[in-house]
Amino acid sequence: MRIERDPKLGFKDVLIRPKRSTLSSRANVEIARTFRFVHTGLEWTGFPLIAANMDTTGTFAMCRALAPFGAMVALHKHYPADRLIEFLRDGAAQNAFYTMGTTREDQEKFARVKSRVPITKISLDVANGYAESFLETVARVRNENRDAIIMAGTIVTGEMAEALILAGADIVRVGIGGGSVCTTRDLTGVGYPQLSAVIECADAAHGLKGHVCSDGGCTVPGDIAKAYGGGADFVMLGGMLAGHEECEGEFRYEERGGERVPVGMQFYGMSSQTAMNKYHGGVADYRASEGKTVEVPYRGSVKGTMQDITGGLRSMMTYIGATTLKEVPKRTTFVLVGAQRNTVFDS
Repeated sequence: MRIERDPKLGFKDVLIRPKRSTLSSRANVEIARTFRFVHTGLEWTGFPLIAANMDTTGTFAMCRALAPFGAMVALHKHYPADRLIEFLRDGAAQNAFYTMGTTREDQEKFARVKSRVPITKISLDVANGYAESFLETVARVRNENRDAIIMAGTIVTGEMAEALILAGADIVRVGIGGGSVCTTRDLTGVGYPQLSAVIECADAAHGLKGHVCSDGGCTVPGDIAKAYGGGADFVMLGGMLAGHEECEGEFRYEERGGERVPVGMQFYGMSSQTAMNKYHGGVADYRASEGKTVEVPYRGSVKGTMQDITGGLRSMMTYIGATTLKEVPKRTTFVLVGAQRNTVFDS
């Protein structure tokens, strides 16, 4: 047993310190970025935000709605092969990740889809990215898909970020237990404060010309700004995108003025009992549910939420004098809030 005594920080533990700036308007900043990926040499340009591959948010409709913003979606892995084939032929699919796990069924469905339509972005999704078998899977998928951008995770430490990139991942997903409907930390005691995880993994990944995606812990637009400030190249959202008309799942309706209108949506973790019952016939005897089910308010079109996110990010950039999103980590100084609020950290 050992104890690490240096502070580990979540998004709520810090604020971004403002700096003198020559920027006079939010319109003068650029939130789109161009990335070149280490294993393919391919480039992608857009707003590096990704809707999570939950069956409520990782939807075809969400992908189409986020396309005008240049943002992406990790499609959930429970769509049947024929629907995936049809969608991946759509122009909006250029900003979609095909999500798969490590089971034989996942591999067989991926092969069927790939035989009919090119797959250029792959998200390898497991709860525990520390298994040696997962590294082997990443290496195999890279060997079989040399021209695809591969995102893999989840992990929270620098040494594993390096291992995944060396195995073949272009983007490493960072975050364990930080999601709003994830109970892994409560159930297992395992996790890592999200901001510190992002900072450490970004430092490791960038040294190998890889990238990181912060997954979990964002509840307000300012958290997204902090993730970019900590070095995240991409940010993945679940709960902040839930409850919109582009989501799929169970909505609750009420009669108002003689009309039936949506007022709430069921939102749950993909390791929750709700998801296990839906896709696997229940929670297996050897495991426990590591997610919860909640109701989130109905929020209409996701366009309004995306305007809040992009507007908040642009405003943050004017506060610190960052003209481009790539500049944000270099110009970010985090100030600890609370008992140690006089301490500052440069990201």
